[in-house]
Amino acid sequence: MCQYSADGGLPNDWHLVHLGSRAVGGAGLVMAEATAVSPEGRISPGDTGLWSERHAEAFAPIIDFVGRQGAVAGIQLGHAGRKASAERPWDGGGPLRAEAAWETVGPSEVPFGDFPAPRTMSDADLEKVELDFVRSARLAVECGFEVVELHMAHGYLLHSFLSPLANRRSDALGGDLAGRSRFPLQVARAVREVLPDRMPLFVRLSCTDWADERGGFNLEEAVEVSAMLRQQGADLVDCSSGGMIPDAEIPVGPGYQVPLAHRVREGAEVPTAAVGMLHDPATAEAALASGAADAVFVARGMLADPYWARHALKRLGDKVEGPVQYGRAQGVLLD
Repeated sequence: MCQYSADGGLPNDWHLVHLGSRAVGGAGLVMAEATAVSPEGRISPGDTGLWSERHAEAFAPIIDFVGRQGAVAGIQLGHAGRKASAERPWDGGGPLRAEAAWETVGPSEVPFGDFPAPRTMSDADLEKVELDFVRSARLAVECGFEVVELHMAHGYLLHSFLSPLANRRSDALGGDLAGRSRFPLQVARAVREVLPDRMPLFVRLSCTDWADERGGFNLEEAVEVSAMLRQQGADLVDCSSGGMIPDAEIPVGPGYQVPLAHRVREGAEVPTAAVGMLHDPATAEAALASGAADAVFVARGMLADPYWARHALKRLGDKVEGPVQYGRAQGVLLD
């Protein structure tokens, strides 16, 4: 979950405590927030970034602490595209005021809601973004992350190439699904090539725009793209949805995205993670026990409760162990 609390893209003590607390709380994988591969790729001025050695050095002690608690540290790399240059949520979340804003880019000049229209990306822009992702992936390896996830969801740049609602290009990167998926797949392949073989590559994918009647990216296309991502070396597809248009009607409820993970898992023959309103431990466990997904990512549940994983163990009747420093509290863990 984005914290919008960085300065110049640099993580700080807030991120150390925020991510470290989830590791102490029992999470198996602690995924750093959507981290921009360039300054202009940030959603807001408060986003974390990983585009220089200085940023890698700032992440290193956080990764070290997470690892010493027995958790795996991962990072989600992204570019916000036409949804960049935004205010922090508590400042309204809309477009940045003109004096603070920067130019945004996208596959076509199609704005998101009331945001300014992005500039259509040129060949030079495309090459730069690909190189930015590669640089960030190299830095992620250098500073000790053990998992890299590419953000292809929620209306951000790589997702916007996949969706006909944002991609109106008439060149080789637009049109049918083969064209619309070409650039995201190219980025995935380039990133995979610079990661060690032992290092998993995840992809967060919006499996539907929830806009089939308007010609949006849909679940069947997501299955095809997931199979292609597997061929490019992706190890897991993190099945989210939405974010392409501001007025999508999304049937939000406990476990509402689990069927997406199940369909992708079966259709693309790739491991999947289920996400979205899995804060009830029984709902999260059911996604795994049913075979719908290979992993569950609990975001808002762990945002509300850093010890969600340990409390979930108790709720499900399993043995609860914690840090030795907290041993005197083992008998009083609350549901």
